[in-house]
Order: sequence, then structure tokens, then C-alpha cells
Amino acid sequence: MPYVKVETIINADIKTCFNLARNIEIHQESLKHSSEIAVAGRTSGLIELNETVTWEAKHFGFVQHLTSRITEFKYPDYFVDEMVSGAFKSFRHEHHFKKVGKKTIMSDIFYFESPYGILGKLANWLFLEKYMANLLRTRNAFLKEKAESAVSSQ
Repeated sequence: MPYVKVETIINADIKTCFNLARNIEIHQESLKHSSEIAVAGRTSGLIELNETVTWEAKHFGFVQHLTSRITEFKYPDYFVDEMVSGAFKSFRHEHHFKKVGKKTIMSDIFYFESPYGILGKLANWLFLEKYMANLLRTRNAFLKEKAESAVSSQ
């Protein structure tokens, strides 16, 4: 199963980073370029264990719907969301947070399986792994900016 790992060092405390990463409105803001919005399940605030959210977004020129559930949750160290339905055959997105001095290392590990057998594997290799890594980097840069500005304004 392919996976993407992205680490981001943030000059903010672990609780701020953890809460921003599970905030529905912040998620929507971070992925405005794909018109991502929460349309069902938890549609605002902080998502919790066993809650679902259904996202509507435009990727590769197509409007898509994806529902994920928070399947693991340990505040403020990690949470996991897994696909319930959507364009992937499956995915598991692990969000890890580690305090290092006054900083937080936020690690995303995104495991995914594409549908369509060998064609899906070819898509992974040609563009999907890179696309997902760029999506996570974009989101994490936004989270980093929000967390660091929140801490500096306190």
C-alpha cells in the first residue's frame, strides 16, 4: 500500500497544533484551492473520536465526495481518520504530534489504496503520490502559519 509522509516543525505548543489539525473550518480554509467544504457529519468545530465528516471538493477537475471517520484519538499526541466512502479504495491518515522543546513536530502519514487494479497502481506512480504529498504540504504550511500566529498573539 503506498503512503506519503510529511513532517512539519511548528513554533507552537502541541495542543494548539493538535486542535488546529482537527478543526473543520481550518481544514476548509487550508484547502480553499480545491473548494473543499464539509457537507455532512461534523461540519464545524473540532472533530472527535468516532465522528465522521463528509467533504466535497474538486480534484482533477471532478467534484468528489469523501467521508472519513476518526478511528483513533489520543489528545494531544495523535488521531487517525480513515475513509468510509470516497474515490480511494481505502485510506488511513495518521496525524502525529511530538513536543520538542517549545516546538511541535507534526507528522502526517497517509496510507492509501487506489481503485482500478493495475491502472490505479500506475496512477499512484505517475502522479497520485506526488499530488497527495503536495496537498499535505499545502495544508501543513497553512496550519504552521495559523499556529505560529496564534502563539505570537498571546
